[in-house]
Amino acid sequence: MTRKEATAKDLLAIRAVFFRPEEPFTWASGIKSPVYCDNRLILTAPEVRVRVEEGLAALIRENYPEAEALMGTSTAGIAHAAIAGHLLGLPMGYVRSGAKDHGRQNRIEGRLEKGEKVVVVEDLISTAGSVLEVVDALREEGAEVLGIVSIFTYGMERGLRRLADADVKNVSLTDFDTVARIAAEDGYIRPEDVRRLIAFRDDPSDESWIRR
Repeated sequence: MTRKEATAKDLLAIRAVFFRPEEPFTWASGIKSPVYCDNRLILTAPEVRVRVEEGLAALIRENYPEAEALMGTSTAGIAHAAIAGHLLGLPMGYVRSGAKDHGRQNRIEGRLEKGEKVVVVEDLISTAGSVLEVVDALREEGAEVLGIVSIFTYGMERGLRRLADADVKNVSLTDFDTVARIAAEDGYIRPEDVRRLIAFRDDPSDESWIRR
């Protein structure tokens, strides 16, 4: 079993990724989605948490061996950056969605040196907008952002294009296609639902998949 498949099984088992094609969820943007993803649930499932954090640490060792620090996204990436940083013996910090309006008015929490080689830790990536704001903030402070590690990625065209345009690499423990396939194989959804899920992934604004 591949790492992507094993992670998919773990996320499905703890309902961190939950498919509901017959009764779609509604995102804040108004888009109807057949999937709900809450990777915070990983933190409350110790056995899965160990595998996920060891997996993130392995991805960092394999893809960014020169990493000098980890930076989590606020708030979902913070705990994962802290645990992976502990496993790797690396310092970590995190990037706020905006600067504080009090104290030192920091946006980046934790020590960051000019030219430091940093990996961003994110829980999931859809359109990549929020994680690229984190990358921009780190670059503005002089960090050399090697790339991103994430637990789950949708693989949406918009997100892939944004990452490419920003020249940012992302590696994920698992992805939408793998989770959808495993969900069908393990009986979470019907095999015929996979096409509907992929149709959503390919064009979230087109709701015709709901009626298929």
